Amino acid sequence: MSEKIGVSRNMLVQSIKILERAGLVNELYRDNSGIGVLTKPKKLYLNNSNLMFALAKDNTNIGNVRETFFLNRSKGLHEINLSEAADFVIDKSYTFEIGGKNKAKKQILSTENAFVAKDGIEIGFGNIIPVWLFGFMY
Repeated sequence: MSEKIGVSRNMLVQSIKILERAGLVNELYRDNSGIGVLTKPKKLYLNNSNLMFALAKDNTNIGNVRETFFLNRSKGLHEINLSEAADFVIDKSYTFEIGGKNKAKKQILSTENAFVAKDGIEIGFGNIIPVWLFGFMY
């Protein structure tokens, strides 16, 4: 990425850290403990899904919008990391897969305390939660 925009790797990492401190992006890692925090983030999300539409209205990905919304609503209240089996791990205890109304549970079947947050549904059942309910977390 640093090559594409013509800056050094260190400058890119510093710039991303500044953007995160300014509240514009969220860096996510597999695990926030140990030396892993000193490495580059595994994923980078805009802080708010509204920014996607402001910056690239015609080039938004609905899956990324869902994940960004979920992350935005959860990050201030919980520790969030990337999951090996799904999208996110909350407080090192709860695994969440984010998707549309047809998202299956097969990714999380063998994972304890795992949930699917689905868009396009009004009510949930069992370990399926409507993603819109996370909008009430504040």
